[in-house]
Amino acid sequence: MEQNKIKQGGNPLGYKPIGHLLMQFALPAIISMLVNSIYNIVDQIFIGQGIGYLGNAATTIAFPIVTIILAMSTLLGAGGSAYAAIKLGEKKEEEAERTLGTVFLLTLAASVVVMVLGFAFMTPMLKVFGATANTMEYAMQYTSIILLGTPFNMLSVVLSNMARTDGNPALSMYAMLVGAVLNTILDPIYIFIFHWGVTGAAIATITSQIISAVVLVLYFMKRGKNMRLHKDSMRINGDICRLALPLGISSGITQVASTILQVVMNNSLVYYGNQTDVGGDVALSAMGIVNKISMILISICIGIGIGSQPILGFNKGADRPKRVRRTFLLAAAASTTVSFIGWITCQVFPGPILSLFGTQDVQFTQFAVRCLKVYMLGIFTAGFQVVVTSYFQSTGQPLKASVLSMLRQLLLLIPLILILPLSLGLEGILYAGPVADITSAIIVSQFVVYEMRKLNKVCKES
Repeated sequence: MEQNKIKQGGNPLGYKPIGHLLMQFALPAIISMLVNSIYNIVDQIFIGQGIGYLGNAATTIAFPIVTIILAMSTLLGAGGSAYAAIKLGEKKEEEAERTLGTVFLLTLAASVVVMVLGFAFMTPMLKVFGATANTMEYAMQYTSIILLGTPFNMLSVVLSNMARTDGNPALSMYAMLVGAVLNTILDPIYIFIFHWGVTGAAIATITSQIISAVVLVLYFMKRGKNMRLHKDSMRINGDICRLALPLGISSGITQVASTILQVVMNNSLVYYGNQTDVGGDVALSAMGIVNKISMILISICIGIGIGSQPILGFNKGADRPKRVRRTFLLAAAASTTVSFIGWITCQVFPGPILSLFGTQDVQFTQFAVRCLKVYMLGIFTAGFQVVVTSYFQSTGQPLKASVLSMLRQLLLLIPLILILPLSLGLEGILYAGPVADITSAIIVSQFVVYEMRKLNKVCKES
């Protein structure tokens, strides 16, 4: 054991048992991802209780903007952390530190661009995202505050990724957890006591993001283990941008695809919902809640994938294929188990789950229950697909990761949402979900079979 430690430069990613490492890195990542989801879900719960389904519809309309911010964050954070992990595996600590500085500055620049463009085009943007006369005012109130917090939101996501690669997964968890707890405390105060409505929910969210970002910045300035932020490292390095950012493209594409999907779905729900007794605003609000529930489940699986990335990247760089294979198989098994349990829960307990988001009229409740049960029919395949994408991303195969990131949402789900309602109406939107999930799982499995054959061959030769 001691020889292994020396051989790997003392980095536990190279010698500790894979199961122990995956638990150590995945659990904080899961909590961090859940916390990131909870920021929006807590808002939705308290808005539903305090304002009603129109307030929830407004946050659903604004959510593509949140996703755009997350897309930029994950592009930079996932790419930078994957590249830094490989460099640490190659014992090139200075290159890893320069990666941190480059990613930090790129994050600040990107956040300013997103914020300025968001304010400049807010009204037409919200209309494209599905805002109606009933929901526009709420949507503008919520979006305006969320945009102001963009730099802190992006920094908290990016630096959380980098902290895991730096060997401190617990820090990213605690930073996000502190923010989530604060958000949960402030939401009811601002909504029910101060009567600030959706504006109060948004203020609570960005206050929490500020706290998370400050904690992470201070860590990298004062206490980073392998990487620190200082004057010499905070320069944008063109070579690092060229090599690191492609590793994050698949994560960015996933979020961009989510944004496009949300726009298409929001408009389709309003259009086809208005052709039924359900109504467009009710359909939009119900699907918004279902998507937030789905986001909780997917966040756990993404957390497992993120937790596996430093282990995969380091051992890829250290040329240890058996540890790479073991990490992938364990992560895939864990995420598949999670998504299967989530699928069962949604099918058996839809009513109690939806009741958390407020008591609505009978028609809303009936449609929301059906929406949850039908749209989530194929969610049991999600965990496996998330981990496969993480594997290709962290082992330096960005093209495969990017293709698989686009598969479910861009290449399958969006066309299905546009085609199936032509004959099935509003029901077609619901059935588009499981058809896309199961079809994409079948395609992804073909990539995995080929990759495992190749990896098994390398393991035998090593």
